[in-house]
Amino acid sequence: MATCSEKELPEKARALWIKAKSAAELKNYGYAISLLQNVLKEVPAFLDGRKMLRSAAIAQSSSVKKGSNLFSGLSSVSLRGASNVKKDPLASMDQAERILDSDPFNAGANHLLKEAAMAAGMVETAIFALETLSKGNPKDTKVLHELGDLYLANDKTELALEVFNRIAEINPADLTAMKRAKDTAAQQTLKQGGWETAKSYRDLIKDKDEAKALEQKGRTFKDVATIDAQLAELSAQYEANPQHVDVVRQIALLMELKLEQTGHADDLAGAVQWYAYCEQLLGGSDPALSRKHSDLRLRQLDQSIKAFEEWFAAGGDAHPEAEQYRQQLADMKLERESANIGEARKRVERNPTDLQLRYELAERLMAAGQFTEAIPELQRARQNPNVRLKAVSLLGRCYSEKGMRDLAVQQYKTAVSEMVAMDNTKKDTLYRLALLHESMDNRGEYVECIKELYEADYGYLDVAQRVESSYSTPKA
Repeated sequence: MATCSEKELPEKARALWIKAKSAAELKNYGYAISLLQNVLKEVPAFLDGRKMLRSAAIAQSSSVKKGSNLFSGLSSVSLRGASNVKKDPLASMDQAERILDSDPFNAGANHLLKEAAMAAGMVETAIFALETLSKGNPKDTKVLHELGDLYLANDKTELALEVFNRIAEINPADLTAMKRAKDTAAQQTLKQGGWETAKSYRDLIKDKDEAKALEQKGRTFKDVATIDAQLAELSAQYEANPQHVDVVRQIALLMELKLEQTGHADDLAGAVQWYAYCEQLLGGSDPALSRKHSDLRLRQLDQSIKAFEEWFAAGGDAHPEAEQYRQQLADMKLERESANIGEARKRVERNPTDLQLRYELAERLMAAGQFTEAIPELQRARQNPNVRLKAVSLLGRCYSEKGMRDLAVQQYKTAVSEMVAMDNTKKDTLYRLALLHESMDNRGEYVECIKELYEADYGYLDVAQRVESSYSTPKA
């Protein structure tokens, strides 16, 4: 069953849909959920409606439960739905939604929705169910594997690659994820290069002997000496034809493999250089390769920034060219921040309703000093219960940085009042609020804040000195 668009909705469902959107915008989530349930009962394939229903349920929930991999949280109604998936998948989907309306990240209900959607031929809805689970528990690699496989089975190679790479970051020992990431990247490259339409991959290379040699060079070598030997052979082919994309790609891959063995800065620089050149030859048409180049460049920047900072810490300011090196360090930090922001923006563009991603984008914007740009992202992100208090606190900091001190005080007070535990986030927020009161000559409020910190953590920053000095009196 194909996904239904808004334009394809029957008249009655369209009217309900319009009312639901209006209710959601007014944050009347209960009414929006009721309307959307009726829309989906009439048109189960309306994926946009299901997505809005889930967003409304998440916004309405006071706390989001982390789902388990069992049907432990389901009622008998949903368990019957699980047993009737193949017989009546649409009814099973409806039963799953009854649970998800009040518990949007429930693992059992989302899995039931996924299985029922697959049985009904609604693959996009099945994918959405797993995407919801992955947002509720971003480190659940079992769900991520399932999502990656489903992406891959439906020709969503770029999304699959992103998921498998995420699994590898969570668990570097997950060899299955690493292999699937490599296979997916290769599949993506083959598709973009026209390999799928050729009778064999050698049809794309005129010289059959050269094709065989390139195939050998594509294998993983653990021996640095072997890698160097292969690089020497490829170097001659490169000199003969610097525009040969396959040769350049293999050199880049081998440089990366060598880097994994040595960890040397020179090998990292070489890998960055060759991936950059390969990306240039391809005109940016290979997203996987572009991402690899970006990741390696960020790694190189991090290493260089660390080296500069250690050098300055060891007395580098005494060097006659210290000012020039300071500028280089600042430029590298700016480049890293720009790249981080770019990646965060791409993730938000792919998932515009994911408020966690908006919070992460705001953090990166603030790190780059872009407080004005961070404000709308934080205003959206504070609707997510998982990051609300942090978002409100950061919003206060943005207002403070822009000189809007009254608004900053309001946000800090809101955050502090809602924070129960005196953790690092509350301490930082309370301390910033104290300094803000001090700058505004609000002596009473300033002392009240630092005393609260003093009673909770005597050793926090300079709180002890501030509190104790507030009791001192001038000597006669």
